[in-house]
Amino acid sequence: MSVPTIAIPVDNLRKLGIRYTENVHYQLSPEELVQDTLRLGQGELNDSGALVIRTGEFTGRSPKDKFTVKDETTADSIHWNEFNIPMEPAHFDIIFKKVTDHLELLPEVWVRDAFACADPRYRLPVRVITEKPWNNLFAYNMFLRPTDEELEDFKPGWQVIAVPGLKLDPATCGTRQHNATVVSFKHKLILIAGSGYTGETKKGIFTILNYILPHEKNVLSMHCSANCGKDGDTAIFFGLSGTGKTTLSADPNRKLIGDDEHAWTEDSIFNFEGGCYAKTINLTEEKEPEIFNAIRPGALVENVTFFPGTNRINFDDASITENTRVSYPLHFISNAMEPAVSGLPKNIFFLTCDAFGVLPPISKLTAEQAMYQFISGYTAKVAGTEAGVTEPKPTFSACFGAPFLPLHPGKYASMLGKKMTEHKVNVWMVNTGWTGGPYGTGNRMKLKYTRAMITAALEGQLEKATFESHPVFGMAIPTSCPGVPDSILNPGNTWSDKDAYLEKAKYLAGLFVKNFEKYASGVAPEVLAAAPRS
Repeated sequence: MSVPTIAIPVDNLRKLGIRYTENVHYQLSPEELVQDTLRLGQGELNDSGALVIRTGEFTGRSPKDKFTVKDETTADSIHWNEFNIPMEPAHFDIIFKKVTDHLELLPEVWVRDAFACADPRYRLPVRVITEKPWNNLFAYNMFLRPTDEELEDFKPGWQVIAVPGLKLDPATCGTRQHNATVVSFKHKLILIAGSGYTGETKKGIFTILNYILPHEKNVLSMHCSANCGKDGDTAIFFGLSGTGKTTLSADPNRKLIGDDEHAWTEDSIFNFEGGCYAKTINLTEEKEPEIFNAIRPGALVENVTFFPGTNRINFDDASITENTRVSYPLHFISNAMEPAVSGLPKNIFFLTCDAFGVLPPISKLTAEQAMYQFISGYTAKVAGTEAGVTEPKPTFSACFGAPFLPLHPGKYASMLGKKMTEHKVNVWMVNTGWTGGPYGTGNRMKLKYTRAMITAALEGQLEKATFESHPVFGMAIPTSCPGVPDSILNPGNTWSDKDAYLEKAKYLAGLFVKNFEKYASGVAPEVLAAAPRS
């Protein structure tokens, strides 16, 4: 049942300088938001009842257009770099005025109050104001949903305003182009202009929590998924987009805590969000049944196409973008944990999709190797469509989430290292990418094998295995694993040309070493010593 328009958000809009307050839709239900989207011709339903929309010009984040206001609050605490781009307060004021003026001219506005952080001790009240009803549905799906009692005295700690229809003038707004996401820690505001990509909203909140929790609360924030076994054993999965965080954490035999953003306190792991935001490219019911079956009424599917003459989604079609997505509430997953809070982890998995075919499908890391790999944050994607480009493209993203880290990566790495050591956590590296050769020669690791290896690690079965050391990267490779052919465990054995494998491994090691140079002065000698031998 929807909550009618009430004084709380209207008064709040006035405080923001927005005078036009008619047709402010507050806290609408998913059904009402879907109907508003259909009424406005901004989406359609697929054959399973999910809402399908297109986000317009932007189908992914635009990291070069994310700005943080540099003022007395942030000047000395933010790690200013290519991801934390400073903006002058005067330019923020100009953009804020343009955003509020734009809202005043809209015939309708949608407002939602929600929470971030499942642990009540760290809960952050968030108000999301949107130009589009489907963007408000995204906020409903992805954030924690307050009860009616909690709404009665709701006071937002942060606010997000998303107006994709507003095109900025770079010359007057201090932006790179006509779109921008601007974060002001002083005003506790996130302004999203010119982009309809819904992920900007959730990553904006993730970014501010990556500042607030470590900097102010001494709590480690993490770009990871997490689940929990029947015995209460928590597992954490770090990895960049496309490495399998969402897929591998959606295990029918374990409770899902969350698929993307978590925090590690002195006594718990908790999810930031109330939903999942999963990739749908090449989605099948057989490989990913939990995600596939979550595409139902209330789910929001982005930038997909239908088979001609039908409303059945063609999940294999990447003609709009490879980054097709679906958002849905956490309870759409049959084994979701609610509240999404669990105990301390026993196992950590670093996921990489290594398109070079070099890294083992699973290996165990020492504490020093774990720190080195965490700071490196490696994955390698397949070559693009550009003519003549045949090599995979390596990506290094510090702490597996560099675009969302306002503080220096060393802060997060040192916190993780301390916790891993204190709680004696097993750390595993899992390659969900290629084996038997690089992309174009080898084959993608079978999902069933990856699941079997992770299960063996979680159940302690790999503790009984014998291990051999990788000749270049040094991690410990099990020689056997239940449910997995022994022949694929050591990647060097899967290549027909062993010399070519060793050469490629040393090449990749050189990329690691080169990337790590920027962090060398800020890490312990034993972490530096864990570098691969190039």
